[in-house]
Amino acid sequence: MKLIGQNINSYKNLQKIDSTAILVLQNGKFFKGTGLGYQGTATGEVCFNTSITGYQEIISDPSYADQIINFTFPHVGNVGTNKEDHESDKIWTKGVIINTEITNPSNYRSLKHLDEWLRKNKIVGITGIDTRSLTNIIRDKGAPKGTISFPNQKKINIKKLIKSTQKWSGLKNLDLAEKVTTKKNYIWQDFKTWNKKVGFLKNKKKELHVVAIDYGIKKNILRYFSDFNCKVTIVSCKTSAKEILNQKPNGIFLSNGPGDPAATGKYAIPIIQKLIKNNIPVFGICLGHQLLALALGAKTKKMKLGHRGANHPVKNLKKGTVEITSQNHGFEVVKNYLPKNVMITHQSLFDNSIEGIQLKNKPVFSVQYHPESNPGPHDSVYLFKQFIMSVKKNAKKKRY
Repeated sequence: MKLIGQNINSYKNLQKIDSTAILVLQNGKFFKGTGLGYQGTATGEVCFNTSITGYQEIISDPSYADQIINFTFPHVGNVGTNKEDHESDKIWTKGVIINTEITNPSNYRSLKHLDEWLRKNKIVGITGIDTRSLTNIIRDKGAPKGTISFPNQKKINIKKLIKSTQKWSGLKNLDLAEKVTTKKNYIWQDFKTWNKKVGFLKNKKKELHVVAIDYGIKKNILRYFSDFNCKVTIVSCKTSAKEILNQKPNGIFLSNGPGDPAATGKYAIPIIQKLIKNNIPVFGICLGHQLLALALGAKTKKMKLGHRGANHPVKNLKKGTVEITSQNHGFEVVKNYLPKNVMITHQSLFDNSIEGIQLKNKPVFSVQYHPESNPGPHDSVYLFKQFIMSVKKNAKKKRY
């Protein structure tokens, strides 16, 4: 039997719980369950992800910084974890919520139980609660602030946890790109996307040079660039346009990442605007898409509950086709503020929000979703090909 949420107003003894962990929400509702992973307390925005595969990639995605992930798929952890499927070297996710107790892993690539992996990466988790009920709360009321507490002792001060949860600022107006970005510029080690027969192969051809601005970049994006014979230089989010152009790139990539794009835009917008003026091809994904839109004169806003999962239908307005996409975002570009020289190329079939834009007179475009998948379908890999075509044209020009 799964433990459903209770309200603090109807709970008399606030100091004792008969479980090892608890999840409290900002509105006073709480869920008792079994502790998982790292013993401690973590506060963040509670969101839900509908993917049925790829939990290791999801948890290690830097875009989940300061968030607690509620997995709607009940059987999370059953394939274990490995050393290859990390999307970032450091895990920024605050916590995880799982419906069913993890069974022993049964995948040939598994090296470590998910519980052990969570402990090693200091991620607090809770299992044994009614994740469907929690998902309904998020769906109806929006993504709440929440705290998971998995303490060493058996007593928990629920009132204190709720107060600290309410006190947390939330994601709005929060710049997290500066927190997760690389501290030192580096060159990608040239690994291509994973192949079942050979694993990760290295790209030996470096025909093109792409500079990727790291707002919280996923490794599988870099692997796709290696698939297309690119050398990729990764720079921190505050690297100046002059420094980027001094690298003599054939194209610029604006990465995914966490936090409020308007907050990150305070320093990112001037950099992106200078790069666009240089007429160099630009491609953005997720936060990179939002920052590009801001640089072009649009506005962004926080969504009620966001898009997170690997089954989101998106319509390609140029081709009239539908793509099933992988998504992870809590902010969106506002349609009414798009300038006339920007066209909408993709649109969500869930809520009609903008999923892609393109500058009409320059090789500059972006999408809100994740064409690099991992996890997710590969319907949108063509976007990398589209960018590479622009990069190849640019490479033929004597620009520097």
